Amino acid sequence: MKKVFKILLWVVIALMFVSTFVFLYLNSKGEKEVYATCVPERATIERATVLTGKIEPRDEIEIKPQISGIISEIAVEAGDFVHEGDVIARIKVIPDASSLSSAQSRIKNAQISLDDASTKYNRDKALYEKKVISREEYETSEKTYLTAAEELAAANDAYKIVREGVSQYNAAESNTLVRATITGLILDVPVKVGSSVIQANTMNDGTTVATIADMNNLIFKGNVDETEVGLLRVGMPMSIAIGAMPELAPSATIEYISPKGNDSGGANTFEIKAALCLDSSEGLRAGYSANATVTLAKAENVLTVPESVVTFVGDSTFVYLRTDTVPEPVFSRTAVTTGLSDGIKIEVKEGIDSTAVIRAAKLN
Repeated sequence: MKKVFKILLWVVIALMFVSTFVFLYLNSKGEKEVYATCVPERATIERATVLTGKIEPRDEIEIKPQISGIISEIAVEAGDFVHEGDVIARIKVIPDASSLSSAQSRIKNAQISLDDASTKYNRDKALYEKKVISREEYETSEKTYLTAAEELAAANDAYKIVREGVSQYNAAESNTLVRATITGLILDVPVKVGSSVIQANTMNDGTTVATIADMNNLIFKGNVDETEVGLLRVGMPMSIAIGAMPELAPSATIEYISPKGNDSGGANTFEIKAALCLDSSEGLRAGYSANATVTLAKAENVLTVPESVVTFVGDSTFVYLRTDTVPEPVFSRTAVTTGLSDGIKIEVKEGIDSTAVIRAAKLN
């Protein structure tokens, strides 16, 4: 009995030893790696960039007065459509005391000259009728009288202009009337009745009475990063997406790329402008936010693979190509020449063909 027990004990010990050895052996081999695979496909790859910006009118004109004074009437409001020459506002002139005094003095002097010329003219006229003086003397006296009368009228008109800003001879073209200089939409009227306005001169830009723009001639104005500005060219097309009007998707053509960058928040950007192609600008407003998509490069019907399967080592690129399947898949690193990428797929120019099987993501 004891002999049987000893035999069983040694058998158990032997089994434990063998099972431990097998367990350690199997663990030392490690888990078998399993990979997904993919094959190259022919596709079209586009590299595009998205620019943020705004929709703006090409020509936005600030209307300024030609005379200083106070706004007495405003004939338009923002959103009104005006034609060139339409009256926008009227200005009441506040005369300068010195100019007013000079104009009054001119009237008095002109009146004195006219009285003197009138007396001499009447006297010479009577003498000429009696054949006492020559016709030449009479005509000289008459000319002096008419000139003095004209000077008095001019002095009175100058006084009226200084006091009221209106000429009696050309009231319709008075400087007190602020008129539209182009046909377009009123974007803003920053003044109110009673506001003081100043005419433009060498010392200041003058007061803006209204801002007018031609809304049929719109542009997209945005900024592009310095890493991509070198890929843009004047004349390149772009598609526009307007946040406030998603149903509208106009095209545009780049017509200006700034030669100088702007440092904004540490990022160096360059301003671009693009002319919008629109059948109608109805509903569009100046200042709408918009995004522009520009295709920087395009490769059609080229061999592509997912960019995730490509390994980048310095300036070289590799893929792991399946070279055998028995007893298990074997992959070898193969150098390839890549081209254009859209961030998801990448063009492969050399190194593999359409029959290649490439190692992709690990499954375990």
